[in-house]
Amino acid sequence: MIEHIRTSNVQRFTGFGALYDESRPTAPQELIKILTSYLGSQPQTVVDVGCGTGLSSFIWLNDAERIIGVEPSDDMRAVALAKWESMNKPEAIQFISGLSHELELPSDSADVVTCSQSFHWMEPQSTLREFARILRTGGVFAAYDCDWPPVVDWEIEQQYIKLTSLGHQRAVELAPKHEQAHKWNKDEHLKQIQSSGLFRYAREIVFHNWESCDATRYANLALSQGSLQSAIKLGAKELEAEAAAFRQLVEKVFAGEERSILFGYRMRIGIV
Repeated sequence: MIEHIRTSNVQRFTGFGALYDESRPTAPQELIKILTSYLGSQPQTVVDVGCGTGLSSFIWLNDAERIIGVEPSDDMRAVALAKWESMNKPEAIQFISGLSHELELPSDSADVVTCSQSFHWMEPQSTLREFARILRTGGVFAAYDCDWPPVVDWEIEQQYIKLTSLGHQRAVELAPKHEQAHKWNKDEHLKQIQSSGLFRYAREIVFHNWESCDATRYANLALSQGSLQSAIKLGAKELEAEAAAFRQLVEKVFAGEERSILFGYRMRIGIV
């Protein structure tokens, strides 16, 4: 059963890697400051699991000696590799295929393990055991997510929630049960870390980051949600009209200008 879930979760991210990369936020510098503070020094090796298109991996280039991005989706990893090549292939970073519960990495080899917008797609206890295995004593695991939708305007946010909720509903209705993705509750991340017995300290940290955004990107943030993409791939054509109406609303409110939008982040950490 769990293998079916893992396969479905990986397949969920097929076909929209470029849209995801162009729209999603890059993790803010506060993340690096917080994790480096807990570690007590600059990390030698950072392993970013479920790294997607590398948005959460490249941020470490000036703050870690070695970065390993692990991503099971070929589509997502291809975008990361294309960016890596465009940057003249920096030796400090590499991208590999892998699943969170069976990383082909040595024990006691990582200082920091991160999951950006991804831990809820992983079976938590087998994943945490694997993370604890590869982390050195004193190493830090961090699962962090941003709240959706980003703060900008109440009418836009209301329609964003309506559109993505409809996408989730239609994806559940249209996908065969054995092919449906499974998401673990983000609100239980800290409890999972604590109950694993693998970490001597765990806590939740909340922070935020303002970004400049235009109407196209904000509309695409909603369209980059996996549930909406899944429903469209499964034939929910009516969502195209809903998405177009949402885009029109965003364009009307933004009125051709860029606006500051706020991403709120919730990070759950564990120290081995």
